[in-house]
Amino acid sequence: MNAKTVLPAVGMTAVSMVLTLAVVVMWLGTAMPWPVAVVVGLGIDGGWLATLAYERRLAAQGDHSNAVTAVGWSFGLIATGVLIAHALTEESAGAWLAVAWLPIAAKALWLVHGLWERTALTGEALDAIQGIQQEARDEAAVARARLRAEAATEETRLTAVTQAGARVAHVQAKTADALSRAWSTLETAREGEDTGRALTSVTTRVTPGVTPRWELPVWGPTEPVSPFALETAGALTDEALDALVDQIRHSETPALSYREMATRFRSAGHSASEVRLRTAWKRVVAA
Repeated sequence: MNAKTVLPAVGMTAVSMVLTLAVVVMWLGTAMPWPVAVVVGLGIDGGWLATLAYERRLAAQGDHSNAVTAVGWSFGLIATGVLIAHALTEESAGAWLAVAWLPIAAKALWLVHGLWERTALTGEALDAIQGIQQEARDEAAVARARLRAEAATEETRLTAVTQAGARVAHVQAKTADALSRAWSTLETAREGEDTGRALTSVTTRVTPGVTPRWELPVWGPTEPVSPFALETAGALTDEALDALVDQIRHSETPALSYREMATRFRSAGHSASEVRLRTAWKRVVAA
């Protein structure tokens, strides 16, 4: 894996060192003996190579030195400066300027290689990370599918409830309309001119010259009538109740018991409270 970054850095460094040495010999060879120019070029390349080797040693130990890094970049800038100065003195300056960036590019590639080494992981760690990422993607996909399904179910439920509510409202509206029209018909019949004459012919006058008024049926809640009110309306007198109890008691031989008499009393449609019925029984038995 390191070859992906170290090989480009090594190749760029080698090209930069050869190019720097050649330019120094060509440029300074006219002004001084060429062996001196070779020594100058090798000095620049040697200083650069030495600082690079020391940086790699520190990186292998997990250490770092800002001073060594600064010296290395200084040699790179010197090499680049030499190439740019040589390009400016030549007639084809553009061609030489096109390669003047190679030393800086070589240093940048070594920087990328160092970052690669500091962030590199083993195969087991990469497999574990891929497994975690895949598991997270699977869970996210399942959660999205669950949310979509729940949303579709809720939409279906709301649609069904809305349709049912619309049908109920439609039926209620039709019923209310029918009741309104029926009530209107009754009101029209009640207030009509012929209603009074029709009622006069079938009803008894309460007061001479006054026709009993026909009241409309009640449309609304009604109150239930209590059993006490029903009993009070048609209550038997004590004498009549005693006679009726005595008659039912002696309807068979031997005489009926109180429970049998009470059952036949109520089955016959008569009405009396339990207290009055038992009191009448006692009076009849004691007589």
